[in-house]
Amino acid sequence: MTDETRRTGDGHAIRAEELRRSYHGGFEAVSGIGFSVEYGEIFALLGTNGAGKTSTVELLEGLARPDGGRVRVLGHDPYRERSRVRPRTGVMLQEGGLPSELTAAETLRMWAGCTSGARPVGEALDMVGLAGRAGVRVKQLSGGERRRLDLALALLGRPEVLFLDEPTTGLDAEGRRDTWALVRSLLECGTTVLLTTHYLEEAETLADRLAIMHAGRIVVTGTPAEVTASRPARIRFTLPPGVPAARLPLSLRAAQPEGEGRVEIRTYDLQDALSRLLRWAGEETVRLEGLDARSASLEEAFLEMAESGADPETVGV
Repeated sequence: MTDETRRTGDGHAIRAEELRRSYHGGFEAVSGIGFSVEYGEIFALLGTNGAGKTSTVELLEGLARPDGGRVRVLGHDPYRERSRVRPRTGVMLQEGGLPSELTAAETLRMWAGCTSGARPVGEALDMVGLAGRAGVRVKQLSGGERRRLDLALALLGRPEVLFLDEPTTGLDAEGRRDTWALVRSLLECGTTVLLTTHYLEEAETLADRLAIMHAGRIVVTGTPAEVTASRPARIRFTLPPGVPAARLPLSLRAAQPEGEGRVEIRTYDLQDALSRLLRWAGEETVRLEGLDARSASLEEAFLEMAESGADPETVGV
């Protein structure tokens, strides 16, 4: 945290309060949301298409003025005090719109000329794994390489706050994990990251905390572990022929979602339920085929909230 930010009295890198944004025709894309991002953390903003993520991020980046509420980035209004915020932030958009005839190095040099305190072009290329492609024209780069170049542009000014909008779209599995490692390394330099992504594994792996949006509202916030813990774990197995699910202990609340003998148990205490199930199977000398026990994933929690249109709630904070 810089001395300037300390003087503002704002203890968060990003803070939104009762934030609203509407479009022509009266459609409200962002409906009074609030959340904060601590200095030096990765915060993921998730939601289905049309949930309001992009509209929210544009307000945080200072690209639009909110219709209601308040937003602060590094202690300043990113729209009204753009000159104080923009030099200290980096933005990676979903679509970069890079000049196709320039090489990767030329693109970075052009952008560096508009950036205060820009890091060396070679350093930026090396950070994103494009050092060997410096002389290649943008139009000849693969989709994944262009996304890496977008990231290099966002990192050029050594940002204190970095906005990443779908940063690994188009990358293969290796490129995605290299990008994850790079994003994590930025935290060591004190960079704060706000991330939007459709890859829920990405959010679960990277984010210190997250918020899930639905229909313009935040329906849940918390750490990935807190969000998944709010949804039941499951145990699945198949009973042998002649052993009905009715023989299971009533406390396990068994259901048969598919197929003869196939059983699913949902529980908020996985260890206890699994211990009772295995104890019962041992006492009854019943073999449980295909036994699979796992905690809820972020994907399961996300899909359940999206499908149910969950009422707003806060988990963990």
